Amino acid sequence: MDDKSTLEQRETAGQMSSDVPLDHSEKGPGDLNGNSNAIGEIEYSKLTYPEPWKYEKFFLGGYSPKRMLKFKNPKSMYYAINLFAGVAIMFYGYDQGVMSQVNLNPDYQTLMGINPIKGNSRNVAAEGGIVSVYYGGTLVGALIAGSLADRCGRIKAVVFGAMWALLGAALQASAYNITWMCCARVIAGIGVGAIDCVIPVWSAEVSSHQARGAFLAIEFFMNIGGLALAYWIEYFAYLNPNQEMAWRTPLALQIIFIIIIGVGINVFPESPRWLMKVGWEDEARKVLEATREGNVDEELNGIKKVVRFELETSTVNHYYAMIFPKDKYSRQLRWRVVLAVWLQIMQELVGIGVITVYAVDLFQGAGFSENLSKLLAGFNNISYMFSVIFAVITLDRYGRRSTMVWGAVGMALILLIAGILDKYAQVDGPNKKKYGAAVAAFTFLYTATFGATWLTTPWLYPTEIFPLNVRAKGGAWSVVGWSIGNGIITMITPFLFQAIGYGTLLLLFGLNIFCIPFVILMYPETAGRSLEQMDTFFENGHSWNVYKSSKQMKDQEIEDWMWMKKMRSAEDVEAESAVVKSLEASEEGEKGVLPGRLG
Repeated sequence: MDDKSTLEQRETAGQMSSDVPLDHSEKGPGDLNGNSNAIGEIEYSKLTYPEPWKYEKFFLGGYSPKRMLKFKNPKSMYYAINLFAGVAIMFYGYDQGVMSQVNLNPDYQTLMGINPIKGNSRNVAAEGGIVSVYYGGTLVGALIAGSLADRCGRIKAVVFGAMWALLGAALQASAYNITWMCCARVIAGIGVGAIDCVIPVWSAEVSSHQARGAFLAIEFFMNIGGLALAYWIEYFAYLNPNQEMAWRTPLALQIIFIIIIGVGINVFPESPRWLMKVGWEDEARKVLEATREGNVDEELNGIKKVVRFELETSTVNHYYAMIFPKDKYSRQLRWRVVLAVWLQIMQELVGIGVITVYAVDLFQGAGFSENLSKLLAGFNNISYMFSVIFAVITLDRYGRRSTMVWGAVGMALILLIAGILDKYAQVDGPNKKKYGAAVAAFTFLYTATFGATWLTTPWLYPTEIFPLNVRAKGGAWSVVGWSIGNGIITMITPFLFQAIGYGTLLLLFGLNIFCIPFVILMYPETAGRSLEQMDTFFENGHSWNVYKSSKQMKDQEIEDWMWMKKMRSAEDVEAESAVVKSLEASEEGEKGVLPGRLG
């Protein structure tokens, strides 16, 4: 909290004694998210709140009740929160895509000492290295922010990230050598990793996700919109005869996003769960009333119980404990970490980073001119952006597993055909342009398929498998996986294009096939299931194999045991039951009429 009075109130809350003994025994799945049957009603005012972190005062920004935006109805606040989160996600997309044409700028290449790139292995490595070091920064930033978000609040963690991102953007736009640029990329990565880790958690905890699918579509639509925006800004900047400004301007424009995020977050409400954790029950209630319609007592009581459990299990809310468990509950967390990290890595292995960052190289390799290749890459980003809308249909209707499996199958076939066509497109002949056009068409189809299937799932999945008490750190682990996958792919892609050409697409075909068994065997279906139900899976399924875990739960006579499939909603069950009854009634009617007909 940024005001002196708020810190004093927190210190007072932290000094309150507890008349409720905290039980540190292992909890069942109901305890994890505040099931009243497991924990029972509690008197929250008698809990011992954690002392304010002694270094919190050194971090700028924070929640202030006086400064918080006021709206006439909660729906307006909901839209404002989601719009702000969308801007933050757009910045993440912009920052990720801004290097796609900077790498092609002759002035930039000369200044960085990587000109010429073609045929020079040292310069190829340097080009990939400048791009990939950014993801080392995002990894570090995510881990720091995941801890800060729990210690001093979501808002201060976002401001922390914005400050690093601001410094990194300024240094990138003013870089004059490769060392300078690499350091700037790492610093910017720390900031983006922090923002990318905290914003999804903050928006999930503050806003009421009654329109969850719609918000998901808007969020990732804006994410790819940021990627497309960066590309087209660079394309038109490239037309400027001053080639130095052509690459510095897009990098400097990041600052606009960063200022909006770093300043704007301070007028929004803090996470009600975090406020409750530090003893601010009245403020948590006010936030809920500002963001929810109707009575908030039930949700407030649920948050109280979650906070109680978090205080009881505070020893496992650390990165080390999540990886090196000492008890059954920690072992469940470790498996969730593995699933989140590996899913993000697989998202990069299926090849989207290759296509988006090095699309111009791909189209040039297929025989198109440099300018036409840039235009095709730009329109490909626009197509990619609109394909995200279909993710709402695929994720909710078909489930996470089916969406990823069939998405990988589709992308594998597309890449196989595109790779074969690319081979002939790189050979001079009367059909060279036709093969090149076919490669471009399949590239568009690939990115659209990815946008409709694999783009959203790795970001949605962690929010569905991690318990609320470790959600911030779970989000951090997810960004760690994303950083590892991106760092590896962006580092080796320039080598691949120069070494094996069209074989790059065939390699990606193989990687898509490689990922399919992992999704089928390792990942339980989360669609239609609550956090409590996910806890049931991790509590009772003792195998990494979803099929074996499902059988174990069936043997335990657990009703929800088919974790390979999407859980049907109550409406679906009722509709199916109504159809069965209708068929039975019609059959009985026919039997009653049949004798009369025979007579």
